[in-house]
Amino acid sequence: MALYAAYGANLDPERMALRAPHSPLQGTGWLQGWRLTFGGGGNGWDGALGTVVEDPGHQVYVTLYDLTPADERSLDEWEGAAIGLFRKIRVRVQTLDGDALAWIYVLDAYEGGLPNAHYLGMLADAAEAGGAPDDYVEALRSHPCVAAKDSITGPADPS
Repeated sequence: MALYAAYGANLDPERMALRAPHSPLQGTGWLQGWRLTFGGGGNGWDGALGTVVEDPGHQVYVTLYDLTPADERSLDEWEGAAIGLFRKIRVRVQTLDGDALAWIYVLDAYEGGLPNAHYLGMLADAAEAGGAPDDYVEALRSHPCVAAKDSITGPADPS
């Protein structure tokens, strides 16, 4: 089995139970020297998507899953790896038991842009559900964002 380091929306254990139902949670850790950021905002989405980039002095909270091959294929499809939206890379994760080698998805687009408010709220809720420290969750909740759009009525009311 392959060790997967989940961040962003995949920190939510309920979401991961649906996306990778045969793959147990193995623990938590940190990507030291990495930063959670957003990119691909100009690709027609309502805002930029979450990704990570190398950045000394920063860290990203992750949950670790021991993925079965079938769950890995399912997650690849869900994350858009097959169409080139995200690509997989190997990273070192610091855990309480020592360093572990895992893989993550990174957005195959330029960094930049703001996430929409709904998506950012979902990421903060996922981090909270995944056991991230309070200051990490609060940093997500206070990150700049754009107003979420209602797909039927247009832009959200700014008032």
